[in-house]
Amino acid sequence: MLLDSRQQERYHRHLLLRNIELEGQEKILNAKVLVIGAGGLGSPVLLYLAAAGVGTIGVADGDRVELSNLNRQIIHFTDDLDKNKTASAIEKINRLNPDVRTIAHQDIVDAKNIIEIIDGYDVIVDATDNFSAKFLINDACISGGKPFVHGSVIEFLGQVMTVVPGKSACYRCFFPQQPANDLVSSRELGILGAAAGIIGVLQSIEVIKLITGTGEPLINRLLVADVLEMKFREILIGKQSNCPVCSAHCLRRA
Repeated sequence: MLLDSRQQERYHRHLLLRNIELEGQEKILNAKVLVIGAGGLGSPVLLYLAAAGVGTIGVADGDRVELSNLNRQIIHFTDDLDKNKTASAIEKINRLNPDVRTIAHQDIVDAKNIIEIIDGYDVIVDATDNFSAKFLINDACISGGKPFVHGSVIEFLGQVMTVVPGKSACYRCFFPQQPANDLVSSRELGILGAAAGIIGVLQSIEVIKLITGTGEPLINRLLVADVLEMKFREILIGKQSNCPVCSAHCLRRA
């Protein structure tokens, strides 16, 4: 595709990058990304993917905007209170970049609809805030062969990793079993709003790297950030031969 004059100006700083240039920007404009969760993590992910020119962005979130969300969920404003988060986020995306086609998934993502929802997207972003959703996204993406970028944040701590089915360890290789207590969240422990911003920005970078095929995504690596101490560390994750999800699907494909 040819970029028109306004697109050349909008994406000029990308076009200057030797690892992106015109070819990479065209890949971005043709990409389809689904972000599950339009909250603290999803807000920066959605804004930066829209600004980058990702051609199609799906937004999945069944919640409504609450006042307590606004310290970290920067895509929502005070006058969005009680709006569906998906609708609120899409409104901002459309205002930011008219190049982007948006798709709303306003139902809560669950085991009954996730396979249908992720179908047709190139990359999935896990911007959820509970273990149930994270295990669900992992299992569905492994089953559907969809690369996804995991992120989580609580208090002053966050983590990011990228999973490419068939090539990398998955979320269950690191967390084999879902914790019994699925209720530990920012509602109980609190969260520094800017910490969610840092993790969400890192997730958006991982998505761009997957789309353009540049750089070294966080494959088989979990990046852990402690923003209170401002320290980052990397945990290597090995693909587990007995993983109940990714090993079974690899054997099935073979």
